[in-house]
Amino acid sequence: MLHLGLGSFHRAHQAVYLQRLIDGGHAGWVLKGGNLRADMADTIAALQAQGGAYTLETVTPAGERRYERITAIREVIPFDPWLTGLVGAGADPATRIISFTVTEAGYYLDEHDRLDTRYPDLASDLSGATCTTLYGALAAILEARRVQDAGPVTLLNCDNLRHNGERFQAGFHDFLDHRGEDELLAWVKANTTCPSSMVDRITPRPSPEVAERVKAATGVTDGAALMAESFIQWVIEDRFAAGRPAWETVGVEMVGTVVPHEEAKIRILNASHSCFAWAGTLVGTRFIHEGVALPAIRAMAHAYVTDDVIPSLVLRQNPYPVDLTAYRDVVFERFGNPQLRDTNQRVAMDGFAKIPGFIVPTLRDRLEHGASIASTAMLPALFFEFLARWHRGEVPFTYEDQGMDPATAHAFFTSADPLGAFARDPVLWGPLTGDPRIEAALREAHPRVLSFIRGNV
Repeated sequence: MLHLGLGSFHRAHQAVYLQRLIDGGHAGWVLKGGNLRADMADTIAALQAQGGAYTLETVTPAGERRYERITAIREVIPFDPWLTGLVGAGADPATRIISFTVTEAGYYLDEHDRLDTRYPDLASDLSGATCTTLYGALAAILEARRVQDAGPVTLLNCDNLRHNGERFQAGFHDFLDHRGEDELLAWVKANTTCPSSMVDRITPRPSPEVAERVKAATGVTDGAALMAESFIQWVIEDRFAAGRPAWETVGVEMVGTVVPHEEAKIRILNASHSCFAWAGTLVGTRFIHEGVALPAIRAMAHAYVTDDVIPSLVLRQNPYPVDLTAYRDVVFERFGNPQLRDTNQRVAMDGFAKIPGFIVPTLRDRLEHGASIASTAMLPALFFEFLARWHRGEVPFTYEDQGMDPATAHAFFTSADPLGAFARDPVLWGPLTGDPRIEAALREAHPRVLSFIRGNV
């Protein structure tokens, strides 16, 4: 397996499942990996020095810690601007799966799952001037694979993107079509599959304290140590082009469709996670668990899930294959784990992808049935106020958002009607852009957000 994006989540999730297989005597699959950009330099250097090995600390809500050495990544491929090492690894006939985690905003998709070519990185890759996006990287890898007749390969998405396999596939095909890569596109259609998957494990950005605890507990000085919660889940559509590991033997759910699982996870876990991060930032907390402990924030997230999400999902499928009430309660318990010290900064990022990806679907479902959207509207209203603070330079951390055009976002707040401009932005609202019910709900929710802030500061 070749993995693109050796960030904390991959190393606490997909690599862990493969480690379980290896530990169980199934040594036929190993990982190679590297990054598409020149980031995480210190972590990558540490991984290279350690032969790809690292220590994972896991912690339960009760504070029980466990330490595990992960050696599933056998080669860390150094970065270069044209991704030469990744192309070579991906074109190797022994590579049967290419997986990736690039975050939701890294797919540049509009509401029709077509590429939004306004983004400079994507436009540059489309012109062939750079190779910095997932699409540019895979185009280079698969062209080399085609030329070398290296055989079929599975392209496995491991990001929090609804219907992630088919949506990635649509974006990638669109990318190749834009570039006029007709021969490569035909090869990709004939020789790849793109199964959808649902991934879940809270994985905070590693802090120096993690390495200190690893050293104290194991005696190992580990420059790539990381920590995660004890909970872990992976659900994968069982559709592979050239074989796969026996993941079902180590707890992975191999299914015909991931849709019910991913809808529950994205709407309940991912959206409410953002709610806690935005609301917590607005009242001055730093960590997610601190926001969970505040009754007003917890009530806001609870109302969103209970009033709007659960009824929407049950209308789609009844009985629902996930116990949604129990899932909500487990999710909130996980968020409240004080041992994780997961930051608002990490979870608050990429709002311009999370509003359309995590929140708009529930708004759309509720509006289609003529139901109230008051509870769901609180989440984008929180993000609007968060963004207003970012505009004024008052967010106490660097806000990262690949899907945001900063000039457009700043322009909301220099317009005569900032909330109206926000409510009509097509990147945020997609198919609901211009719907007067969205703007009306935001105008009703925003004063409630301001009242919430005044009552909790």
